[in-house]
Amino acid sequence: MSNIPSSSESELLQGLLEPLLEDIRHWLGRSLDLVSAHRLDFMSEAEQSNLLSRIENALKELGVATMLYEATGKQVGIEVSTIMPWHHLLLECQAIGMRYRQNKAN
Repeated sequence: MSNIPSSSESELLQGLLEPLLEDIRHWLGRSLDLVSAHRLDFMSEAEQSNLLSRIENALKELGVATMLYEATGKQVGIEVSTIMPWHHLLLECQAIGMRYRQNKAN
C-alpha cells in the first residue's frame, strides 16, 4: 500500500483540515485580542497572563503545523493529539469570553 494519499484522500484531507485550521486560527486570534486588550476582573493577573501565554504559544504551534502541512504539498495530516490541546484551549477561551460579556452586561 502506498504512503502517498490518492487524489480523493488528498481532497478530503484538504476539505477537512484547512477549514479546521482556519477556524482554530480565527478563534484563537479573537481570544488573543480579548485577553490582551482587556483586564478580566474575574481572573488574577497571573491567570490572565498565563492564559495569554498559552494562546500565543498555541498560535505559534498552529503556524508551524500549517507551514509543515503546506511544505509537504498538503499531503499529510496533523495528529489529533496535536489538535486536541488547541480545541481544549478554545473551549476554555469560549467560557472566559462568555463570562467577560456577562460581567460587562451587568
